Amino acid sequence: MSATPIPQEKVKITDSFFSAYQALVRSEVLPYQWKALNDEIDGAEKSGCIHNFRLAAGLETGEFHGMVFQDSDLAKWLEAAAYCLQDQKDEALEADCDRVIELLEKAQQSDGYLNSYYTVKEPGNRFHNFRDCHELYCAGHLLEAAVAYKKATGKDAFLQVMLRYMDCLMEHIGPEEGKLHAYPGHEEIELALVKLYDLTKEKKYLDFARYFIDERGRQPYYFVTERGGQDADAFRFSGNDAHGMRYFQAHEPVRMQKDAVGHSVRAVYLYSAMADLALRLKDDSLKAACERLYDSLAHRRMYVTGGIGSTHHGEAFSFDYDLPPDTAYAETCAAIGLVFFLRRMLSLEPRAEYADVMERALYNAVLPGMSLDGKSFFYVNPLESDPVACELDPGKWHVKPVRQKWFACACCPPNLARLLANLGEYIWQLGDSSLYVNLFIGSQTSFSMGGANVRVEMESGLPFEGSVRLRVHVDKPVRFKLKLRRPAWSRRYACSLKASLNEQGYLCIDRIWQDGDELELRLDVSPRRVYASPLVKDALGRVCLSRGPLIYALEEVDNGENLCLLSLPRDAELQEEKLDGVLSGMVGIRAAGRRLNAETPLYGYEPPVQEAEGVELRFVPYFAWANRGMGEMSVFVREDV
Repeated sequence: MSATPIPQEKVKITDSFFSAYQALVRSEVLPYQWKALNDEIDGAEKSGCIHNFRLAAGLETGEFHGMVFQDSDLAKWLEAAAYCLQDQKDEALEADCDRVIELLEKAQQSDGYLNSYYTVKEPGNRFHNFRDCHELYCAGHLLEAAVAYKKATGKDAFLQVMLRYMDCLMEHIGPEEGKLHAYPGHEEIELALVKLYDLTKEKKYLDFARYFIDERGRQPYYFVTERGGQDADAFRFSGNDAHGMRYFQAHEPVRMQKDAVGHSVRAVYLYSAMADLALRLKDDSLKAACERLYDSLAHRRMYVTGGIGSTHHGEAFSFDYDLPPDTAYAETCAAIGLVFFLRRMLSLEPRAEYADVMERALYNAVLPGMSLDGKSFFYVNPLESDPVACELDPGKWHVKPVRQKWFACACCPPNLARLLANLGEYIWQLGDSSLYVNLFIGSQTSFSMGGANVRVEMESGLPFEGSVRLRVHVDKPVRFKLKLRRPAWSRRYACSLKASLNEQGYLCIDRIWQDGDELELRLDVSPRRVYASPLVKDALGRVCLSRGPLIYALEEVDNGENLCLLSLPRDAELQEEKLDGVLSGMVGIRAAGRRLNAETPLYGYEPPVQEAEGVELRFVPYFAWANRGMGEMSVFVREDV
């Protein structure tokens, strides 16, 4: 039982919460990032992105700047811009995009090759280091952007550039004798090729994506072969980790894999492509592998925020239930990739659990990656932060107590922009005479069903209010099933129309719909305590708070320093409060708590005591932390039983 996402061009977001984010992307984020890519932000890390392509095009002289994968930052910006143009005409933005595309045409080599690093810095070494040098990763991001731009504007130039590049790649890589039997060190091109197939219906692109998936993990390992058989791997994590291939998810064929391992962004990009191919090829073995990997991710290796990747060593997964809050990596890009993967799992089989996790990651692991004004960013999203520790503890060098203007490795900011700009594609799905609602984001969509033209409008109060209202408009009565996700975070619900809860976790309303029919769904967004498995040792004896889809956190600005001294009694009432200042419009949580007396010896023979008078604990939505200055933050708090 599969379902098809209703595409971005058929969805208009009207939601007060996310339409504000999309407006921010158009008005502030894209212009700010454009300046960053052109090295025009004072005090920010230099990008060099446009400069590098100008070097490759012969329009400037100088040195290549940045990472080997610097091209991908511009590609993601272009993709985000394309989604914005699809939603709303903007002549100035489109003109900027067209000028960049002309630059890419000039930088492209005569055989179709397009990569500024190898054109400028190592012109004789292309296709020699697929493991580390991100050629296929950059190609994939450029390809995704070209597909999006073609769909948004109808213009063909960018797509033609990338079709020539794909021809170049297929001439050199593949299963045939005489070609390189290679695959990417950083997965990305696989899911981009599926998008190209969907656009062009050219089967060769789907076959190329399938080749990369099937080749990965076969022995002899290509990453060893391309080094002449020498094990020169820098990512050997343990003695039984053959050639460190787990880092690249290349330790065994993908259909045999059962644990989420290695670099977390690479992993979820791979899993996204696997799910794409499982759907289009009706490949049950790939589908089963995706289900096993989801189980590993969501049930043993994911933070309560939906963040993934617990160690900064390799930006990677470590082992089951190893989820330290203060050294968490939880890269913004990894959460974005998880959202990609779960949207595809919902296409393979609509299950409310997939949408629950997708929603959790979106609100609590993606949104924290950007400040409320859209001009600073987190790469790493810890669940606990102390500015002193961030500065003085070498084991926490990767954790920043405030968002940064830009990064030397700036993959996350444009990635976040492209997801938010394309969010319409994650809300609705069609399948088996059914309309699925996976995310309660206010929006409008239209489609054909049973010979009728249908338009559905959804109003939503989420994430702060639990009201959802849908209106159905049809040009003639038509029967279909409306399937509304029953969120795991809602203790109870009330639906104005008769609904039954199916095995997949959806409230199903099966009826003949008349023009103007309405439905109201009331969800319970009252505050709740959330507990980790006792196997998560860093969360033993601790609790965190949620309200609706949001995870909450303590901040020093509200609760004073040394958050570790605070505790929340299990029987304390959780009360809601309206927030003000930069958090105006949001809902906070407050509760009577306790604070340990810190004026005790370093070690003693008596337990520390609680202060005689309790304290008021105040919690704010985690996604909004660090918008009111620098200070301590903690998602979990000790619980008094």
